[in-house]
Amino acid sequence: MSEKTITYTVENRIALVTIDNPPMNALSWQVLDEIYETFTAIDRDDGIKAVVFSGAGKAFIAGADIRMLKETPGEKEALENTKKYFHRTLNYIEEMRKPVIAAIHGYCLGGGLEVALACHMRIAGEKAQFGVPEIKLGIFPGAGGTQRLPRVAGKAKALEMILTGEFISAQEALQWGIVNKVVPQDQVQQEARVLAEKIVSKGQVAVRWAMEVVIEGLKGDLQRGLDLEATYFAKLFETEDMKEGMAAFLEKREPRFKDR
Repeated sequence: MSEKTITYTVENRIALVTIDNPPMNALSWQVLDEIYETFTAIDRDDGIKAVVFSGAGKAFIAGADIRMLKETPGEKEALENTKKYFHRTLNYIEEMRKPVIAAIHGYCLGGGLEVALACHMRIAGEKAQFGVPEIKLGIFPGAGGTQRLPRVAGKAKALEMILTGEFISAQEALQWGIVNKVVPQDQVQQEARVLAEKIVSKGQVAVRWAMEVVIEGLKGDLQRGLDLEATYFAKLFETEDMKEGMAAFLEKREPRFKDR
């Protein structure tokens, strides 16, 4: 039995997930399976309200295991593996109603950037580098990169990155909306946790339903999204947290949410 590469601890209702697959946290089928199993376990744990996902060593994730990809026999196996491992795992992260924050301190390349894009928010270290260099191997991003990157950075920048395979800096990633914030290298994990703690401190019914409305609303047209927003917004008026939040505001005190 291979040693586990994905571990997590829970602090203050936040799951701190770490990938540790030296030297660069490459994504093998085993690692992708472990990521999937870890996130499904976190999703089932009602005590966990947010996730910070980071990499050990010099990289967040520097891509997929190239030897593994090279050994794929042909089209049929490539299609099966892409859907079974990459799409299943990354779609699960993206569809979670618990916010997932990627803490990116080093290389975030290929499948690593595709994992980061499946997370809901991204904090980057000032020396982090981003890219989808698959074109240099005679392929293109196949774990969601051709779809998620244009939705985040826009079609023109996404095509530039995909078709040249060139890396961009953390500051460029910030400029193009790929990351939320750039911080000093030694503060990435701390900043990601601060963001998670801010979210955890809020009423979790509103957090969960806001996630629902944003994620589902973006799948359809604007009117469908607005209808969904109105439905869940109205439902919040039946919650204890709504009454407590508004009472606290009017009484000029901090709210004491009960997540119901």
